[in-house]
Amino acid sequence: MKYMSTAAIPNQTPTTVTKSAPALQEQIRLRAYGLYEQRGREGHELDDWLQAESEVTRQRAKSVIV
Repeated sequence: MKYMSTAAIPNQTPTTVTKSAPALQEQIRLRAYGLYEQRGREGHELDDWLQAESEVTRQRAKSVIV
């Protein structure tokens, strides 16, 4: 597998990364809520959040791979 360096990503500045952080958190929140609903709206908030975080960050990482 090849990975792109951050230097190869156009307009990828610390400001861009900072601005995308709320978008990342929103994606995680929405996925965690979906998992919560699939569970029948029962507890396990932390488990749902951690699973959602893992899925969303993995998906984002795949989009960086060439």
